[in-house]
Amino acid sequence: MSNTEQSPDASPSERYQTESFAGHPSGLYLLFFAEMWERFSYYGMRALLVLYMIKGFLQRDDQSAYAIYGAYAALVYATPFVGGMIADQLIGARRAVILGGLLMALGHLVMTIEAELPFFFALSLLIVGNGFFKPNISTIVGSLYPAQSGKRDAGFTIFYIGINLGAAMAPLICGYVGENYGWHYGFGLATVGMLVGLALFVVPASLSRLMILGTAVLCGGAMVYLNLDEVIYALGPNVFVALCLIAAGVVGFLALSKVGLPDWAGEPADPELLNRAAVPALKGQLTPYYLAVISAILLLQHLTPTESFAAFVLLCLGGYALIFPWLKVAPAIYLGSFVATPIFALLIQRNEVAFAVLSLFGISALSYILLQMFKSTKVERDRLLVVLILMFFSGVFWAFFEQAGSSINLYTDRNVDRVFATEVITKDQLGKQVEVEITQGMNGRTQNGQIVTIAQIDAWRAHAQQMIEDKRAQALAEREASKVSASEDGAPRRSARYAWQKLFDFSGDPPAKGEGAEQKKTDDNTLTMMWTVEPDSVGMPIKGSEVATSQFQAANPIFIIIFGLLFSSLWTTLSRRNMEPSTPVKFGLGILQLGAAFMILEYTALNANSFGMAGMGSLLLAYLLMTTGELCISPVGLSMVTRLAPARIVSIVMGAWFLATAFSNYLASLIAMLTGVKHVSGGGAMPAPQETVLIYGEVFGQIALVAIGSAVIVFMLSPYLNRWMHPDEP
Repeated sequence: MSNTEQSPDASPSERYQTESFAGHPSGLYLLFFAEMWERFSYYGMRALLVLYMIKGFLQRDDQSAYAIYGAYAALVYATPFVGGMIADQLIGARRAVILGGLLMALGHLVMTIEAELPFFFALSLLIVGNGFFKPNISTIVGSLYPAQSGKRDAGFTIFYIGINLGAAMAPLICGYVGENYGWHYGFGLATVGMLVGLALFVVPASLSRLMILGTAVLCGGAMVYLNLDEVIYALGPNVFVALCLIAAGVVGFLALSKVGLPDWAGEPADPELLNRAAVPALKGQLTPYYLAVISAILLLQHLTPTESFAAFVLLCLGGYALIFPWLKVAPAIYLGSFVATPIFALLIQRNEVAFAVLSLFGISALSYILLQMFKSTKVERDRLLVVLILMFFSGVFWAFFEQAGSSINLYTDRNVDRVFATEVITKDQLGKQVEVEITQGMNGRTQNGQIVTIAQIDAWRAHAQQMIEDKRAQALAEREASKVSASEDGAPRRSARYAWQKLFDFSGDPPAKGEGAEQKKTDDNTLTMMWTVEPDSVGMPIKGSEVATSQFQAANPIFIIIFGLLFSSLWTTLSRRNMEPSTPVKFGLGILQLGAAFMILEYTALNANSFGMAGMGSLLLAYLLMTTGELCISPVGLSMVTRLAPARIVSIVMGAWFLATAFSNYLASLIAMLTGVKHVSGGGAMPAPQETVLIYGEVFGQIALVAIGSAVIVFMLSPYLNRWMHPDEP
């Protein structure tokens, strides 16, 4: 590989003498952008997924959408347990990351096809790909630093910022494009992002630095350009993230001026193993395959005869990949990964089977840890007990936190006022018909004796958009006809001016003199309709700027970018003064802030206006508290695992930590189902916002009580947990 000067045979002492920038290995900045683009693709899809299933071609109701989302999110966090084991024991982290990236890029691409079978197949590609990508790119980051390096934590902090920069970009770009221009365009952008991140692993450093800077400037400019007509509240977050992205692009360009990722980073422990016959080499590495076989048995018990036959054929293909002696280890893994994707496509549609498979992995990991506890010293045993207890409370936190992608997402769509009005209906217009922009500001108002819902607003938008497109097509046809004239012999003739314009003017020909106003009307992207002004229409926006639902998914990562380094500095400052809270206390503070966030959501939902709409400010404040809670738990928890788990099983314990998050995502879908509303005609009609807001408020209040109660329990346990951590022991 030509992006580094290091030899794969470099000695351990030579390996870390690589080119550095700002005190960190240059390869860190390449991994920063690879992970940033991967998170861009993942969160770009995540921001759209529930909305897409309900509003897109699937037309699922809330319950069905939540079930699919929960199974998908749970399996996304479960597969890294196996993906990490395969990388550690067989193919190495670098090949695993590249394989995972290819699978995920293919998944995003397939998602652009609006049909049910490709949809579930795309989700399964994302699940398997994430299993290879997510755990192993972090492993490569750690491998860039010597074991005793004091810069490792700072390096992971930089890497963590990259994760959240990608997460912030995704809803602002993919979400905006998906909701305003078409779902397939949003998923297509996610595909491009994944391919860019993947390309950074395989191109020379000289080219990767140009890709980093070019894509940063391009995406940053697009984020600003797409929102130039929006109010400052919508434009501001885009400008902030764009500036952060461009600044990061400049840093990456400078950091990779000479070398990129060292060749030895992420290579397998035994490179020769990859070229051996699959069966002999895999005999001692069968744990993942045992789990796969047991999972398959659980799966087959819940399938229809047709599905069972299909699954059996797929399993035979997988066995073919691993049994035939001429097949080498690496191709066997690659082929097995692709064969596994249809199995996951079935799992996503069988929520209860997904939970059974997830339970299998969880029980296996927990059993292994408990077995190791009995073999450990008292100090190790106590520390592992602390890890397990805080792992449970971490799961509680994420089960509530992950409502952001499901119930809070739909609450934002249906019951949060997202319109900044520039002109409103007045009392003088009562009884009249006025032309109004179709915005969410209509939600909950009365028209023709019926209360308007978000589903009706979406239908009006689709109808208005179709009318605009029909008018454009008709106007274009008329202009084309006017520019074709018959010569004396009847042959059509076009003017030279027309040919010039067709070559260089992609927006269409300019209107003829005197028809500018009509042309402007035809090309206007604003969706409008005639509205009969009734008493409750007073104050409704005639014109305004609407913030897309999916863009609120950027609030959490933006807050992390702003407050992440601040929290890191806070813990350091308090530590110097011997005032830093212990790890259990930090967990309690994080869960308490989460509970406060849901209290705010409950209060504003139950005290919404007469149209069932709550303010954006309360939603953003809730996201802020959820983020500060996350900063007290997520990085602290990862650090705790690496500090307290015995070195011999730290990878297994870390895998179990991610499995706990997988269970949390499944539980999150069950909690979200409590907010589900029943749709009519496959998702078209739904209850009025005055009704849905009460459903959300009640569930958010219950979450707040459980979260606050959990925080109190953690605070009560903290003295015992602190003692069991044995902080004075080496």
